[in-house]
Amino acid sequence: MLAEAERQTPDTVRSLYADTFREMRAAGYTAVGEFHYLGFEEALAAFDAARVAGVELVLLYTAYARGGLERFRQASATEYLADLERLRENGVRVGVAPHSVRACPPDWLAELGRYAEREGLPLHVHADEQQREVDECLAEHGLRPIELLASAGCLGPCTTVVHATQASDAELDLLAEAEARVCLCPTTEANLGDGFAPVQRLCERGVGICVGSDSNVRIDPLEELREIDSIARRATGRRDAISLEALLAMGADEGGAALGLERWPEIEVDLTHQALHGVAPDCVLSAVVAGCGADVFV
Repeated sequence: MLAEAERQTPDTVRSLYADTFREMRAAGYTAVGEFHYLGFEEALAAFDAARVAGVELVLLYTAYARGGLERFRQASATEYLADLERLRENGVRVGVAPHSVRACPPDWLAELGRYAEREGLPLHVHADEQQREVDECLAEHGLRPIELLASAGCLGPCTTVVHATQASDAELDLLAEAEARVCLCPTTEANLGDGFAPVQRLCERGVGICVGSDSNVRIDPLEELREIDSIARRATGRRDAISLEALLAMGADEGGAALGLERWPEIEVDLTHQALHGVAPDCVLSAVVAGCGADVFV
């Protein structure tokens, strides 16, 4: 992955991102929060690609103090925020995105959290994805990742924590108290062997859930929703663990809210699709979520 990232230029980003955004658009993703690592000029190229593909883009320009590749990193939080301001001046809708507690130290997190709150911008950050990350955070800071985010002022109603697979009950309580959201990427978390998302524990606390693709293995929001539903069913032993309305909200309203969007392009369902043959009109949405692939969208 890092070698592939190193090869990218503004021209390759403009082309390849347009292809990917078109694939996402065809699969039913009409708004995308793009965690962008590759640099300022490449970020502008990603913005161009989204316009070509017809998706609503919120560019989550990633802050990196350490780790990854040199092209990912900024010299300071001040430099990062200067780039973010330049993107805004170029008409790019942005979000603040400290990559993780591994990549950003507490002073960066604090500065970025203050900026996001002051500017009313969404803040997205990876946390509690893998046990190794939790162990390293405890060793360095004496806190778990979401606890560290809370102590640095990075949790609030505009915060979305990506993954939270290994989150403790106390960390989930912090998310609920802050009215933050979680973005689950269940097909990716399964592919990487990260574990099972704490779906039921999130729902019990009223924490909003949205979905992310986060993977080149599969681009299909319906499969993400089914994975979330299946995890909850297995954990509870119940077949009605999550309502259809709640799943649809995860796929639409919660995702839009996580990106600070009030509206986004709509999708249409192909009612002539073979998978919907014989389905009663009032059961279409249930059938789409339970048994269709992304090719049901037009």
